[in-house]
Amino acid sequence: MTITLAFDVYGTLIDTHGVVIALEKHVGNKAPEFSRTWRDKQLEYSFRRGLMQNYENFAICTRNALDYTCSFCNVVLSQNDKEELLGAYKVLPAFDDVEEGLTRAKKAGFKMFAFSNGSAEAVETLLSNAGIRGYFIDVVSVDEMKSYKPNPGVYCHFLRRAGATGSDAWLISGNPFDVIGALSSGMRAAWIKRSPEALFDPWGIEPTLTLNSLLNLAEQIGKE
Repeated sequence: MTITLAFDVYGTLIDTHGVVIALEKHVGNKAPEFSRTWRDKQLEYSFRRGLMQNYENFAICTRNALDYTCSFCNVVLSQNDKEELLGAYKVLPAFDDVEEGLTRAKKAGFKMFAFSNGSAEAVETLLSNAGIRGYFIDVVSVDEMKSYKPNPGVYCHFLRRAGATGSDAWLISGNPFDVIGALSSGMRAAWIKRSPEALFDPWGIEPTLTLNSLLNLAEQIGKE
């Protein structure tokens, strides 16, 4: 049976800290800290909304997180400035290894999907702007379930949409919470350790594979 790959988008294919360049214009040398806090809060708000069953789409989580980060970093931004920064999320760059890694995976014959907390429309735009949309059969969004990763229901939703079973499907993600969520739902998972300092949560649940980039993904999955 053909192996199905579900690629997380933000933080796996797309470098969310690519927004730092846009931030430097507004917050100067606070940009790296601002970017990290914004991303951390973006994820936290999605987790909380999922648990509370008080769903708003990922763009709202991103906007709310930006407002929080402005207060946290004591930065005053006009509404136009905020809209400019939110717009930057639509044109974030892919990591340097992504295009070659996806090319190798496609040549290996895997069924490839983008699977994201972002809305399908936002992800379609993001992947197209990054020049990598053509690698994927489809975009599967948690927005269709009105919940967020790592709710097990969204991984089951992906499998239904992709026509796959857990044993033949892999999640590819740079986010440990996502990897653990997929493994807990019966999928296999590769953790893309994007930073040497990145830590995997010590829950006694280990990734099927741990890789530093996407370049050897197809080869390593083929060995499993």
